Amino acid sequence: MSKFPNWLALFSRLLSRLCGLAIAIYQYCIAPLYPPVCRFQPSCSHYAKAAFANYGLRKGMLLTLRRLLRCHPWGGSGYDPLDRF
Repeated sequence: MSKFPNWLALFSRLLSRLCGLAIAIYQYCIAPLYPPVCRFQPSCSHYAKAAFANYGLRKGMLLTLRRLLRCHPWGGSGYDPLDRF
């Protein structure tokens, strides 16, 4: 039974890195084709990439979702660093 948590942690790290890779592909291939529209600094994609790298899959997804839900015309704007969590 001790192998299950190790396998689960490995799978979680792998998914977290895949999410980071998907974000990097977006940043370098898709984002340059459109004008910047993110209301925050750092941009939502940079924030999400850092969240997955620093906090892993579960908390990275929650922080990214929270940030994306705040990024709309009636939401806040300005400097919103990841390091406050």
